[in-house]
Amino acid sequence: MNKQVANSEKITVQAVLAVDRKKVWEYYTDPQHMMHWNVPSADWECLRAENDLRKGGQLFVRMEARDGSFGFDFDAVYETVRPEQLLNYTLTDGRNVAVSFDVLGAQTRVSICFDTEPQNCPEMQRQDWQAIVDRFKRYVETNEAAQG
Repeated sequence: MNKQVANSEKITVQAVLAVDRKKVWEYYTDPQHMMHWNVPSADWECLRAENDLRKGGQLFVRMEARDGSFGFDFDAVYETVRPEQLLNYTLTDGRNVAVSFDVLGAQTRVSICFDTEPQNCPEMQRQDWQAIVDRFKRYVETNEAAQG
């Protein structure tokens, strides 16, 4: 299933969070948390998230515009799961995504490298994925600050 999509390019987005890697991993992989951060902007919502976190397991997220004008399923199968380190999955259209979690002292860098899809320009895809990882950073740091 791990095939390169024709004419796609790889793009990497990332964020550095002021939170330890164990907590970052928890926020990134727990479906209850995913539903709060896994959208590119406030005019979108994540209606459902499921995460079978094992090789061969399925990642499923349903995203929709709040005005009901558009929605899509983000559906993938895990190729690699290394807890607190790496996720690698293949989307149903054959594109590959790798998410790494790197310790930087007391911080954690989350890097997402993904194959582009042909329907939208690569720069728009980079902006959308970066917006999602930025929302993830804000969500995690806000929740951790409230707890500590």
